[in-house]
Amino acid sequence: MTTPLKLGIPKGSLQNATFALFKRSGWTINVNDRSYFPEINDDTIECAICRAQEMSRYVENGTLDAGLTGKDWIAENSSDVRVVADLVYSKVSSRPARWVLAVPYDSPIKTLEDLNGKKIATELVAFSERYFKARNISVEIEFSWGATEAKAVSGLADAVVEVTETGSTIKAHGLRIIHELMQTNTQLITNRQAWEDPKKREKIEQIALLLKGALLGEKLVGIKMNVPHEKLEQVVGLLPSLHAPTVASLYQSDWFSVETVVGNDVVRDLIPELLKKGAEGIIEYPLNKVI
Repeated sequence: MTTPLKLGIPKGSLQNATFALFKRSGWTINVNDRSYFPEINDDTIECAICRAQEMSRYVENGTLDAGLTGKDWIAENSSDVRVVADLVYSKVSSRPARWVLAVPYDSPIKTLEDLNGKKIATELVAFSERYFKARNISVEIEFSWGATEAKAVSGLADAVVEVTETGSTIKAHGLRIIHELMQTNTQLITNRQAWEDPKKREKIEQIALLLKGALLGEKLVGIKMNVPHEKLEQVVGLLPSLHAPTVASLYQSDWFSVETVVGNDVVRDLIPELLKKGAEGIIEYPLNKVI
């Protein structure tokens, strides 16, 4: 690569989660509190930290070759960028976040139509304006710099459009959700110029491949066990896997070593069943990446 790939890392709540994801993918990113240009253990990449809200604009205009930002902020900025990979991760959970419309618990507002002529506070202004305009609902959208939930509770707005993962923070502020506008997740994006550069494109594809592999690895575990010959079919019949489990005979024995990959949400129920079917010496181990 003649010049390093300029890669944007989102500042704020996603920053540490992004660093951790890159670490599992094979890249170590080091940054101090006063630097916006962290070091990375790859001479072909230069990192820059910027707000997720601005990332797609910097990628689109070529300031950055690629970056990670939310699907919501790409839509907000109407950015003309290429989405290379969908990456569902956050500081809280491994599911997409939601932009929702919420009102105070005692509000008479029940539907979108009830908001006609009302004021809505949000950070997602342009998208919200387009959303309500497309439904012929006349609302006043007011930009919120923060503490958005409090604006509805205090009467500064009739409703808020806010992002949530679990909904618990919105409920804690005395609000109830009446509508979901969109789901969002982190996306790896690039501009057309970088994508047309063979070396940069290869690097971007490498990053996408390994980040997705690391995220998939979080959801899976490997398990390995010893199984006697007469119990083999019963044990193998219990095992979900990406393909088929690996079965190898043990040296000078009628026992077999069985190994496979399963979801970490099912392994706690699977292990007792494997024991009942005759498996022994079961080992569970984490997976760094699954490609």
